Amino acid sequence: MTWISIFTGKSGYAASSTAEDVTQGIDGTGLTAIVTGATNGIGLETARVFALRGVHVVMPVRNLEAGKKVQQGIVEKIPNAKVEVMELDVSSMESTRQFVSQYCSKGLPLNILVLNAGIKTPTFDLSKDGIELHFATNHLGNFLLTNLLLDTMKKTATESGIEGRIVIVSSEVHKFSYKEGIKFDKLNDEKTYNSLYAYGQSKLANVLHANELSRLLQEEGANITANSLHPGLIRTNLVRHGILSIFLDTFQSFLKNIQQGAATTCYVALNPQLKGVSGQYFVDSNLSKPTAYARDPEFAKKLWDFSLKLTESI
Repeated sequence: MTWISIFTGKSGYAASSTAEDVTQGIDGTGLTAIVTGATNGIGLETARVFALRGVHVVMPVRNLEAGKKVQQGIVEKIPNAKVEVMELDVSSMESTRQFVSQYCSKGLPLNILVLNAGIKTPTFDLSKDGIELHFATNHLGNFLLTNLLLDTMKKTATESGIEGRIVIVSSEVHKFSYKEGIKFDKLNDEKTYNSLYAYGQSKLANVLHANELSRLLQEEGANITANSLHPGLIRTNLVRHGILSIFLDTFQSFLKNIQQGAATTCYVALNPQLKGVSGQYFVDSNLSKPTAYARDPEFAKKLWDFSLKLTESI
């Protein structure tokens, strides 16, 4: 028995809604989307539903062999699906730059960018660039990837007349960051490291990233929106790591399945209800309110400047 809410919000959808539910009747033919972290879990379901709706899907993956298996699985079920696999390790700035260079060399447009790739590890680790791994993977790599693809998205939006959408998968765990929100001065301090707080810090950064990006895009007049979301607590490999695993067996009935977990991502990326909606945070395919830190425009700008300086220095 499941206890996932069936009560709908203003959008008409609920926690129990699936990715197919929130995209029912939507024709994505002619759209091109990048979906990171699409080899399993909600990323895979997002890519599958995008393909089902006619979207040309590009999946950047760390493991090309795993990516090609996913691609084959989608095409077997959806014969007309347009799915491409390219190599990307989002925790590495060099890999991110190489991916964007290869993507742009293909001359592909870009309507939708879904930043779904993420990690949750119980140990303190550094990325190849020497940055705490949660922050490097869940935020900084996404920040760099987005900045490098923005010109392509702006060009696509201008030429097609279709609104571009940037969707950043965050988490309600953004409410459990360090007391200072983001440890700008002690990002790599192993002595004060806490796995849950480090993950929460990276998820807080996701919301702040979307908000400041939205502000800059609106200021420029670009026809692109940027929003963040919490997909829900889901039965995926990610939830099996760290403190969340303690509750996994006890609260199975309160966990979303993969189809429900991908719903909010697909809603924010494709549903026409959200035309022109930007700089917002969504839970269960409805508007929600993040923490005070996450809503602070000055804090968002501080993170943006900090992230820009880091990515430009490596």
